[in-house]
Amino acid sequence: MTFLGWVVGGIASIAIEKYLLQTLSPGLLQQQPSWDGWVKSISSVVFAMIFAADQALVLRRYLSAWWLWMLATSVGWLASNNVSTAWIEYISSIANSLNKTLSFEDVIFFGGLSTISYVLSGIWLGFLQWLVLRRKTAGAWWWNFLPSFSYLCISIFVWLLSFLQDLIPEVSRAQILYLSGQALTAIILGVIPAIGFCRLKIYSRRITARQ
Repeated sequence: MTFLGWVVGGIASIAIEKYLLQTLSPGLLQQQPSWDGWVKSISSVVFAMIFAADQALVLRRYLSAWWLWMLATSVGWLASNNVSTAWIEYISSIANSLNKTLSFEDVIFFGGLSTISYVLSGIWLGFLQWLVLRRKTAGAWWWNFLPSFSYLCISIFVWLLSFLQDLIPEVSRAQILYLSGQALTAIILGVIPAIGFCRLKIYSRRITARQ
């Protein structure tokens, strides 16, 4: 379901962003650049809500307050995305301020910092989801770090995917790499939380059986 939410949310958010940008006159966007930021924010909110609603549809069998999960996931995703984007842009600005061609070591260093920022931003999503889970399950503290683990796996697999780019025809390379990265992201964001939920369910059953 998370895979479906990622795909549907992505398509819907891109469609809304394009529609709004086409609706607004180019002159208005040039005079008030903030409108472009508002459009992107609306697009991100739509994606987050669809992505969260998709998960909530599955979890409503286990969580009575499924709407809280939807709210926590939406807000957590937006917070995580905004925090990681802000840090990555800040790190990029530092790299650009050096006014030199970056060496291989510099690329690895700044790239590593950006990846770490992306991975750690997942704690925002994990924390807000944990606030919902702790009301129904015991021993769920590790969920705070589960999205970060998912982000780490995404970073590793996307990095490994980059080694295959020379095997892809140059004409369609960018598109194939983008779609492959999106597919890997959706799969990882679906599989790892699903495994986490299964573990929580098994643990909760054991606690109930002991009582």
